[in-house]
Amino acid sequence: MIKETLENNGQGKLNDKKISILKENFPNCFTGDTFDIEKFKKEINQELDFSSEGYELNFLGKNYAKFIADSIDTETVLVPNIEHNSKPENQKSENIYITGDNLDVLKHLRKSYSNKIKMIYIDPPYNTGGDDFVYRDNFKFTKEKLQEVLDIEEQEAERIINMTSSNSSSHSAWLTFMYPRLYIARELLKDSGVIIISIDDNEQAQLKMLCDDIFGEENEIGMFIINSSPSAIDYGHIANMHEYALFYSKSSLDAETHEIPDKDKEFKYTDELGEFNIYPLYNGNVAFNPETRPNLYYPFYLNPNKKLDNDFYEISLDKKEGWIEVYPVVSRKDGIQRVWRWGKQKSEEGLNKEIVGYITDSGEYRVVQKTRLTGKMIRSLHTDTAISSRRGTSEVEKLFGKKVFSFPKAVELIRRFVTAGAKDNDIVLDFFSGSSTTAHAVMKQNAEDGGNRKFILVQLDETVSKDSVAGKEGFKTIDEIGRERIIRAAKQIKEETQADLDYGFKHFYAKVLDENIIDQIADFDPNLLATQLEVEFDKETILTTWMNRDGHGLTPSVEEINLSGYHGYSVDNYLYLLDKGLTQQHIDTLLSKIVEDKKFNPTSIVVYGYNFTDFNILTQLETNLKQLRNEEKNIEVSLIKRY
Repeated sequence: MIKETLENNGQGKLNDKKISILKENFPNCFTGDTFDIEKFKKEINQELDFSSEGYELNFLGKNYAKFIADSIDTETVLVPNIEHNSKPENQKSENIYITGDNLDVLKHLRKSYSNKIKMIYIDPPYNTGGDDFVYRDNFKFTKEKLQEVLDIEEQEAERIINMTSSNSSSHSAWLTFMYPRLYIARELLKDSGVIIISIDDNEQAQLKMLCDDIFGEENEIGMFIINSSPSAIDYGHIANMHEYALFYSKSSLDAETHEIPDKDKEFKYTDELGEFNIYPLYNGNVAFNPETRPNLYYPFYLNPNKKLDNDFYEISLDKKEGWIEVYPVVSRKDGIQRVWRWGKQKSEEGLNKEIVGYITDSGEYRVVQKTRLTGKMIRSLHTDTAISSRRGTSEVEKLFGKKVFSFPKAVELIRRFVTAGAKDNDIVLDFFSGSSTTAHAVMKQNAEDGGNRKFILVQLDETVSKDSVAGKEGFKTIDEIGRERIIRAAKQIKEETQADLDYGFKHFYAKVLDENIIDQIADFDPNLLATQLEVEFDKETILTTWMNRDGHGLTPSVEEINLSGYHGYSVDNYLYLLDKGLTQQHIDTLLSKIVEDKKFNPTSIVVYGYNFTDFNILTQLETNLKQLRNEEKNIEVSLIKRY
């Protein structure tokens, strides 16, 4: 540890840390390593300027979309589906399905899942003109309000109001719709996280510019070409057979991807540990170079006169007379000096075991790694019939016995994406989940490789036509089809594999409050004894919404605490008091438990203010907590009143 510190000290530059902070928070202000100060000034400017807005990168509605993403929180609550969640297969499940507008849901998720999602896959509306996309939002801004909050002229406010209220399907409307969703999606991703977005020709160019703006163009990993329709339908001037999927990382320096299974893998070499192939030890990521990763740039020394087995050469990290100095290659394509994928300590452990010297057919000396992986890097081109939309349709038909969903993605395609982007206990998010192919793919891959990936799916409760196949089968909304598919796919996978994995999911609704409740909440004055809230929320909804708000997520372990007959709910270091009827006796029991119970350590007590109309009780509780100083536990308990 000290050795690595000594090696790394003095290798960086003066402002490396500051630059990394800027890159993390403002990736769209960088082109490679070049920082655009004027773009940065616009990003932090409180005076939003719409004068230059129009289609292209500065599309109509861009700053409006930023305002929605950053300054407007969701007014929905999270309502758990108690009947579903209480079933044995779902009680302890860590998979999540949320019914509701995905913008509202993303704003809920950012409270508990920021920097926690490893992979996002979405299949948003393509804006083809035939996919029923029109821009809709629930924000009822007046022209005057927009002028005030965005500091814009009346004419500009009118253009935005017209676009957001007229069911527009223009490029600008589609970008305004997508921007806040992708903006929050980036916040949810871990630094090592990736996002894959399916799209077709209608918005592919616009989506790439949007992703460059939000994620930073240096964080583009690539683009997949997918032969989605092997049997092309001739129309217009071209028979279109393919779609795209854009592949971005949150940070190219930290992104982690994985090989996908390759059942036809063949090995060229053999040693005492078995078969292997060789792989260059230098790092292929162009963002890694001697300046960004100085600890990965150092020489090996290769003995040209001593061969090991299989015609490999002996190497060392110590300089020796007559030995050849070998550094990572300089890319012929871009001229960038590469660095190694391994640091010195790991290289020293693998010398002449897992890393060896090698000579190319052209006579160049290299250091290579032995690889025994039975996988391959995911390819950019997917042409096999296993990933076609026809296959996706047949998979759903096999589960339901009818074609209840049109053109779903094939499980195999999403399984490849999931395998490349997530492993072990990673979380996979899909907030345009449709028929729930992503959940199906996650469970199938977990069954295949023993992983414990979790999924979070989000789907709007879009109405299904009564005359459609799905409608005639009794489905009223798209999310009903998606949830039923997860149940049926889980049963199918379990029967076929007998794998021990999480086959259930917790279900929640992002519920929009009616105007009457919102008005009552707005008018409620907790300082007036006569003021009452006529409409009450159920306890499960309050607890679910607040636990997520406080960072505990949607599947935490909740302990019910008995305080002499009054029940509180403990999650980590939070205690929630939601019921009416709290008395001084209950408070005394609570204080005694905090002092005497070594396993009970709340640092925050949250009360549902509408149920505490006796100000004396709240005042007494607050006073007692302020006076409470437990030296043995050395904690301070704060009281949080919410309405």
